[in-house]
Amino acid sequence: MHPNIHQLYQIANKPSRKILGLMSGTSMDGLDIALCEITGGGLNTKVTLLQFATLAYDNNMKEQILSVFSKEMVPLEKLTLLNAWIATQHAKMVNETLHTWNIPNTEIDLIASHGQTIYHAPKSLHPHDEFENATLQIGDGDHIAVKTGIITISDFRQKHIAAGGEGAPLALFGDYLLCVDTIENRLLLNIGGIANYTYLPANAKLNEVCSTDTGPGNTMMDAYMRKHYQKPYDKDGAIAQEGKVNNVLLNKLLEEAFFALEIPKTIGPELFNIAFVEKALLATGLTQMKVPDIMATLALFTATTIVDAIYKWVPANENFTLYTSGGGMHNPVIMQHLKKLMPNIQIVSSEKMGIPPDAKEAILFAVLANEGVAGAPMLAGNNATKIPITMGKIKRAKVKPADKTL
Repeated sequence: MHPNIHQLYQIANKPSRKILGLMSGTSMDGLDIALCEITGGGLNTKVTLLQFATLAYDNNMKEQILSVFSKEMVPLEKLTLLNAWIATQHAKMVNETLHTWNIPNTEIDLIASHGQTIYHAPKSLHPHDEFENATLQIGDGDHIAVKTGIITISDFRQKHIAAGGEGAPLALFGDYLLCVDTIENRLLLNIGGIANYTYLPANAKLNEVCSTDTGPGNTMMDAYMRKHYQKPYDKDGAIAQEGKVNNVLLNKLLEEAFFALEIPKTIGPELFNIAFVEKALLATGLTQMKVPDIMATLALFTATTIVDAIYKWVPANENFTLYTSGGGMHNPVIMQHLKKLMPNIQIVSSEKMGIPPDAKEAILFAVLANEGVAGAPMLAGNNATKIPITMGKIKRAKVKPADKTL
């Protein structure tokens, strides 16, 4: 047996595995690193979060990502160079973080790397009839594996697309394995750059679970903050609280055809961006609207589209608990709107389930990596065709861990 295959075999047969989940989302604020100890697989999966950190990106890294992020035209040379460069930066962050935690690289069995999404192109968004769903994440797993000395599983979204899905959201699998309850109906809402939810009826089987994007989370508000305030996001919703909602603009934004599509569906900042808002401002004659008023309107827009998407799937009289995660849960304006729009629904943090909300996505990718080596295939695809798959490509490490900190 090849030594690399034998090493994976040994990892798969361990009573528990230490897996680092890495997540860098469309907010581009930093790299989430979750060190998880995982036992079992499938519905027997048990996760203990041992350590968690978010390493903020410096201005240079943000600018490099933004230079190719969600753009139809980018220099091919720049894209090629960034694929390796971002992975190298992530590897440095992993090595430095493990050193800070006083944990040798050799104690980590696997890294689960989501990479950095730079373009998401579901069929519903692009006009090319001959092409299907597609998505692109950069930050090559081979570079992470070699530069950390840890086997790396990456590129999770491609198998989901190959099986007939849209490549997002992938939270369904981890949410189901970790969070389905025997008694309580649960809706797990993550408000990142894009908002998405997983609905878990009590005692649900996997094919009874719904996971979908709802539309914008923080992406447009973050873009306005970068453009007008040179800040990454609206801390505590302070700017939105200064403004007033403009219902004319809100109603125009809600006319977007995406919201009429059947659930489940997926989308990205390729649609929901500043240009989307500016088009609506021009159409309504509101081009002189103050930025705080735009921010206030966008906060309600996010909350409204989330609630509309929930009730496209969940019966209006169904009782459930809504568990929140992601950066948007820290925006009190969005959360106040959600509570007003769903007054009879209990809204709590995912911490109530034992999952720290800021670590949730990184944990979920660690779970996907565990399934890739020690679990079983899961169903993926569109509503018409579901096929069993495992996700992620395995990148072998060097025989020995990296000799020096990068």
